[in-house]
Amino acid sequence: MQLEPFWWLVLLEVALAIPTLLSLVFVPAPYGRHQRKGWGPTMPARMGWILMESPAVWFFTWVYFLGENALRPVPLVLLALWQLHYLYRAFLFPFLIRSQGRRMPVMVPAMAVLFNLLNNWINARWVSERGDYPADWLSSTPFLVGCALFLGGFVLNVTSDRALRNLRGPGETGYKIPRGGAFELVTAPNYLGEMIEWTGWAIAAWSPAGVAFALYTFANLAPRAVSHHRWYRERFPDYPAHRKAIIPYFF
Repeated sequence: MQLEPFWWLVLLEVALAIPTLLSLVFVPAPYGRHQRKGWGPTMPARMGWILMESPAVWFFTWVYFLGENALRPVPLVLLALWQLHYLYRAFLFPFLIRSQGRRMPVMVPAMAVLFNLLNNWINARWVSERGDYPADWLSSTPFLVGCALFLGGFVLNVTSDRALRNLRGPGETGYKIPRGGAFELVTAPNYLGEMIEWTGWAIAAWSPAGVAFALYTFANLAPRAVSHHRWYRERFPDYPAHRKAIIPYFF
């Protein structure tokens, strides 16, 4: 059976999750607390965040409105959920973080842009063109559960980001152990929030493209959470022993 290009691209994203997971297990992404030399030219961290996340706003929107179902109710709600996350991630988050003097390798946003073009295309095409969403899908169990997961994950992601920003007082530098809330259970609740979000998206959209994105999100963020967990344990002898890396009580 010959697959259409759309399905090959979905399978490509699933396949990319494997080398992403394996590479990040052994080599932490070279930015933030894991910034180090040897990864080529760098750019300001704030600019890098905007560059790598903004295609998920403009490119997704462009592809979405090419679809014949773009103005139907369910696709519009899914569009709103997508933009809720990425307007925050691309245009608010970069200006909230303390990025003065911080840089990241150019290759990090460059690779993220390439992934975003693939991921945005397959998800936008499914939602506004290939997916079949009758009006009563808005009251269906998968849609309601998926939306609840997405919004819950988004709140966890945003509040965890804020807690990390507030660890340092005015003029303070360096790292501290995060305390309170979901940080009492896991080292990286911000990453856990994103994983919950895109799992919810896949359920609400009932979409193979959404499943591919959820799998890739886990492959990308779970090993980064483990790297953060290891980093804290190495630098803080009093780091809470019961705290897991990314999944409460388990991992």
